Amino acid sequence: MGPVLNGLSKLQSVENRLRAAKAKLTRCRRNVVIQESQVRNLQNAFQAKKEEIQLTQVQYDRLELEMRSRDADIAKLRAVLNTAKTNKEYAAVLTQLNTTKADNSKNETQILDLLKDIEADQAECKEMQRQIEEQKQLLEKTRAESSVLADKYEAEIREIQQEWDEAAKDIPPEPLEIFKRVAETYDGQAVVEIASPDDKKKAHSCGGCFMKITSESVNLLMSRDELIRCPNCTRILVLADSQG
Repeated sequence: MGPVLNGLSKLQSVENRLRAAKAKLTRCRRNVVIQESQVRNLQNAFQAKKEEIQLTQVQYDRLELEMRSRDADIAKLRAVLNTAKTNKEYAAVLTQLNTTKADNSKNETQILDLLKDIEADQAECKEMQRQIEEQKQLLEKTRAESSVLADKYEAEIREIQQEWDEAAKDIPPEPLEIFKRVAETYDGQAVVEIASPDDKKKAHSCGGCFMKITSESVNLLMSRDELIRCPNCTRILVLADSQG
């Protein structure tokens, strides 16, 4: 390969290392974001459960108030029952008394069920609080570890970036611009080797998209130091060392 294609191949090698280092830094920071999200989700669930308990408590208080009111009604009805003057009056008061007692019995069952729900939700809240504290501690640990790793990866990126700048310095502006544009399209992979066929009867192929590359393109790369791009994916083609 000539100096341009050789330079682009070397630049591709540095580009791969630069992208890998940046990916490590991104993953390192993402771990903190994920942990923060987990803490927020737990806190939101905890807050929602507290609001649920408050609503249940309001319903519980309302039923208790109704029950106390009916207890007072029952006491009054019993007093009226004792002073009933006729069988008809006695029967009417007794019916009303039994109906009120039945309503109170239903209320009592509902109150007990609500009390069980409140106790279960409070226990769940307690467990959520434990989990939140646990996740907060883990978050702080993750932040500390991530900070150390981020410093390391940032230093690595600066070092590789200097190598990239040095490698790019001797490449003409137009090929370099094409390299950058294709690299952005294919996550850094701008330069690919042409794959040699196992069988001489078969055609060469692009090492990026595996589409057919004509013999004419291969011959041009063997004889000229100029950019030949895959007609399908537009990556920059180079020959493998064994082909050049």
